[in-house]
Amino acid sequence: MKILVTVKRVEDPEIKIKLKPDGSGIEAADMKYVVNPFDEIAVEEALRLRDQAGGEVVVACLGPQEANAQLRTTLAMGADRGVHVVVAGACDPSMAARTLAKVIGDEKPDLVLLGKQAIDDDAGQVGARVAEHLGWGQVTFASKEASLESAAEKEKKPAFSLQQGKLEVVREVDGGIETLRVQLPAVVTTELRLNTPRYASLPGIMKAKKKEIKELSLAGLALDDRIEVKVLQMAAPAGRQGGAKVADVAALLDKLRHEAKVL
Repeated sequence: MKILVTVKRVEDPEIKIKLKPDGSGIEAADMKYVVNPFDEIAVEEALRLRDQAGGEVVVACLGPQEANAQLRTTLAMGADRGVHVVVAGACDPSMAARTLAKVIGDEKPDLVLLGKQAIDDDAGQVGARVAEHLGWGQVTFASKEASLESAAEKEKKPAFSLQQGKLEVVREVDGGIETLRVQLPAVVTTELRLNTPRYASLPGIMKAKKKEIKELSLAGLALDDRIEVKVLQMAAPAGRQGGAKVADVAALLDKLRHEAKVL
């Protein structure tokens, strides 16, 4: 079974984001970048499926040359090889989706996994757009059904069930969960509660240095760099104001009703 996982290079959520004085973007000089956490979960699920059913895990990334480091991280986790489409400029969901769809079409995997959203823009569009470009079925927000298994029993056990060319996936919905079966090939986006990604071991890090990363360009894929969404300006959110004291319950209710407008 061949599984392709897409990953995105994002700003480390533990680092304080600083904006440029003109609001045109963020200060990247001291910024640390990591693999999008939702995509790490997708990589983990792909590795568990491969270990159970056999095959290979290919990781694809669309981003600047520096994103090679994030690809190496996923290879150190256990992925077999990487594909890096180098894009130096801006990239929106439409461009990302059609580029990744081209890579997927060339690789011809049985299953495509990706995080439900990236934590930098929270757009959550790429998975659905990729499935539309490919004409494949899709399952979004894949999660794991609650069980009485211990942590040790659930460790390294895939959440997805594969039988006779169909993938069974549990997903979260309002008020509960539902189980879906989708015919392969298919696209699945992963939720936070699907699994806990493994750490890259030292042997894994050493092996990752020798694993293949195929480098591609938009020109080589016969694709353009047209984008539909442009960021015009960024601004920090307004600072929080301190609380206020009230004389009695009546004054509190008045503030909640007329100032906060929550009543």
